[in-house]
Amino acid sequence: MINILIADDHTMFVDGMESILKTGADLFVSGRSYDGPSVIVFLKSHKVDLVLLDVNLPGMSGIEVCKEINASFPDVKVLAISMFNEESFVSEILNHGAKGYILKNTGREELLKAIRTVAGGESYFSKDVTETIMKGLMNQRKASAKSAAFPQNFQGAKEVLKLIAQEFTTQEIADNLYISLKTVESHRSSLLSKLNARNSVGLVRIAMENHLLE
Repeated sequence: MINILIADDHTMFVDGMESILKTGADLFVSGRSYDGPSVIVFLKSHKVDLVLLDVNLPGMSGIEVCKEINASFPDVKVLAISMFNEESFVSEILNHGAKGYILKNTGREELLKAIRTVAGGESYFSKDVTETIMKGLMNQRKASAKSAAFPQNFQGAKEVLKLIAQEFTTQEIADNLYISLKTVESHRSSLLSKLNARNSVGLVRIAMENHLLE
């Protein structure tokens, strides 16, 4: 049995959610909360497996509630539900421990699937939310690629990187560029730090992904 707490400040919406959940033989509505602080109070004295949590709650935002649940009740899963499909809302509540995010226009079957999926320890997102997450990741990659671009004074390190990509040894790189072994190692260390790579293989992979060898 999955014990569920519905947290939303709209009584009619909560009534509708409870009616839907009662159709699931494996689902049980443990209680209702109409504001953020009451969610925390309820969890302290009741067995709850999953909180169906509205992102916008009075008294304490859904994001703040999720953060507190994650810190104080780590075994309780959070499935966020909202009218808003904005990357800032989605990413922030996920960063604070929510395992899923669905929209309030989600149909009955998808709602039940989302609850069972999240209660089972997996993540679940509405199709539109998934697209929002992917767009956010793509924007992050673009920003990362821009930040990874070499500044004017990084040309020496770029030449070292090109030779690393060609599998040259440290000595061969030093001989080809007429620099000391110490300078080669210095450039390698700078590259590892700047590109956030762990080794030479990582350097080459990141450089190729961001077109830094062109």
